Amino acid sequence: MGTLYIVATPIGNLEDITLRAIKILSLVDYIACEDTRRTGQLLRHLKIEKKNLISYYDEVEEVKTPEIVNLIEEGHDVALVSDAGTPLISDPGYKLVRECIRRDIKVVSIPGPSSVIEALIVSGLPINKFTFMGYIPAKKNRRREFLKEIKGTVVFFETANRLKESLEDIKNIFGDIEIVIARELGGDCIMSSSLKLSFTLYFSQKVVFFTHSYGSEKKRVFWILTRILMFPCHICWDR
Repeated sequence: MGTLYIVATPIGNLEDITLRAIKILSLVDYIACEDTRRTGQLLRHLKIEKKNLISYYDEVEEVKTPEIVNLIEEGHDVALVSDAGTPLISDPGYKLVRECIRRDIKVVSIPGPSSVIEALIVSGLPINKFTFMGYIPAKKNRRREFLKEIKGTVVFFETANRLKESLEDIKNIFGDIEIVIARELGGDCIMSSSLKLSFTLYFSQKVVFFTHSYGSEKKRVFWILTRILMFPCHICWDR
């Protein structure tokens, strides 16, 4: 019987990977990944010899999960990685882990970078308590109800193609509040700026939204941090 390793990978700087993660990626028989090209880029940077890569993304999760489980039961060790950061957090992998647990297969977490934690740390918001809500609902009515219920420090993701609509909904609900934008999480330089929601915003990647209620609606402040994954030497993971 093999082992399933959940391995966190860099989100902005290729040097942000643990020695243990490098060791596991070097030793496993297979690596299940969202995008074989991106994982291949990371492996080349780490000087890890060619590995058996398995495409494992949302659309193939149902089909690939039993295949990977069978490989582990045959005695092969498998590492699960996402495109960047810690797997399973709004990324595929939950079904694989659950099936491994059901079959008494050992599951080991190899901790490392997380975009949620990275963004919270540089947000300037109180983070002794926070809630992670995943993705904002896609449908307008559900999205607006979701936003109206926000209290305290809340983290949630949004996709690039729905970003403008979500910002408009936030503005309609809370007014032209201040937002702070921070970029290049995990990079050598995290840039941030403050502006009003009326400013038109366009991003090419996922974003992380933050909000904290200070006791009154008028004092509510939203934070938006782009999840653009930039590396040194002008290498951009998400282009």
